[in-house]
Amino acid sequence: MGIGHYIKEIGRGKEGARSLSRAQAADLLGQVLDQQVTDLEIGAFCLAMRIKGETPEEMAGFLDAVHARMNTLPEIKAQATVVIPCYNGARKLPALAPLLALLLVQQGVRVCVHGTSTENSRVSSFDVFAKLGHKLLSDVHASKDGLNLVPTEVLSPALKNLLEVRRVVNLRNPAHSLVKLMNPCQGKALIVSSYTHPEYALSMSQTFQLIQANAFLLRGTEGEPVADARRTPQMDFFHHGITQTVQAAQAGALQSIPDLPTADAFATSKYIQEVLDQQREVPAPIALQVQHIMHALKSL
Repeated sequence: MGIGHYIKEIGRGKEGARSLSRAQAADLLGQVLDQQVTDLEIGAFCLAMRIKGETPEEMAGFLDAVHARMNTLPEIKAQATVVIPCYNGARKLPALAPLLALLLVQQGVRVCVHGTSTENSRVSSFDVFAKLGHKLLSDVHASKDGLNLVPTEVLSPALKNLLEVRRVVNLRNPAHSLVKLMNPCQGKALIVSSYTHPEYALSMSQTFQLIQANAFLLRGTEGEPVADARRTPQMDFFHHGITQTVQAAQAGALQSIPDLPTADAFATSKYIQEVLDQQREVPAPIALQVQHIMHALKSL
C-alpha cells in the first residue's frame, strides 16, 4: 500500500500540513516498523513530521503501532515495574538516571531501564551502568525482579533502526518522542519520563492523558528522566491519564551547589556507588523524586 498518501497530507509544510487520525498514524508507523516502505519514504516521513510536529492523536497512534509489535517484559508476581527510558545521555552534567534506578531497586522496586545511544558525543546511562558492573538483557524473557537493562533493539529492532535515522539526517523524528512514552512491560507499570523544552511538556502531558497512562513526568537533566541534582523541578503524576502536580519547582536562588562528579562514565559510576553505599548523601531533588515514585506505585 505504501505511505505516500500519508506523506502528502503531513508534508505540505508547517502551515499547510494536515494531521493524521490515530488510526492513520498507527497504520503509517506500522508499515514503517514492518519494513513495508522504502528508505526514501522513511526519510520523507521523518522530515515531514519534524517540520509539522506531532499531535497527541498521532503520538497515540504511533504508540499503538509500537505496542502491537514490541517484545514486552513478562509480568512477575503482579509486581508493578518502573520504566525509565534513557536515550539522551550526559554532555555537561553527570548521567544520574542509573542512581535513580538503583535507589528504587534498593527499595524493592522492579525497574526496567531501556534505551540506546542516539548521540555519539554524549555519555549514556548504559555506559555508567557498565562501569558499575551491570549487564544488559538480550532476551525479554530473561527479565527478573530488581534491575533490568534492556537495549531498544531487544524490544524492537525496527524502532532502533528508526532512531538511527537521526545519525543520517541529524534531526530527531517521532521515534525519539515515542521511546519516552512507550510501556515495554506487561502488567502494572509506571513510566518515568522527561522533557527538554516546555512545548514537549504540553504535548507529552496531552498524550499521557489521551492514552490514560500511569506516568511520572518532569523536566529532566539534559533529557534524562532524573531530577536535576542542583534544583528540584516540577513533577507531575498521571494516574490513568488524570494528572496532578506532586512536586512544585524550586524557586529562588540556590543556597548551595552539590558536589557532583564530572560527566564521564567512570567518575559518575564512582559517585553513584558512594551514594548507594551511604558514603555520600542522595541529592535532595533525586531523593524527592524517589519518594514521589514510591508513593505513586501504591496507587497502581
